[in-house]
Amino acid sequence: MTAGGSSDRFMSDINVTPFVDVMLVLLVIFMVTAPMMMHGLDISLPETTAEPLESEKENLIITIDENNQVYINDYKVTVDYLKEKLAKILEGRTDREVFLKADKDIPYGTVVQVMAEIKGAGVEKLGMVTEPAVFDKEAKTLKASK
Repeated sequence: MTAGGSSDRFMSDINVTPFVDVMLVLLVIFMVTAPMMMHGLDISLPETTAEPLESEKENLIITIDENNQVYINDYKVTVDYLKEKLAKILEGRTDREVFLKADKDIPYGTVVQVMAEIKGAGVEKLGMVTEPAVFDKEAKTLKASK
């Protein structure tokens, strides 16, 4: 005698426990590896005392490295074609906001030339990316936060 019905019937429910276990393991793996996958160009940014801005969207970043090479996010472009490439990228965007990261040792004229190309592509907002500086109380001076 069996409780709950006859024993010769098939169980039609799907056992989801192994599926949930696998999904939780994958979630943990992706949570651990996602921050390691973030990469960019290594440049030396100037230091300022301004507070950092929080952003939840992915921004378009123009980078000028120490060799005066220009990048749109991680893709290298020449200054001559920056305006064209940037205009094509901005065609599909509702916000026309770009951030500029420039190495502190490159000439000011190069930065101004790139800024002119960015504005010429139709960018409405241009932000500058810097490293935060820390005030040294003992020496009463600003120094880099590295």
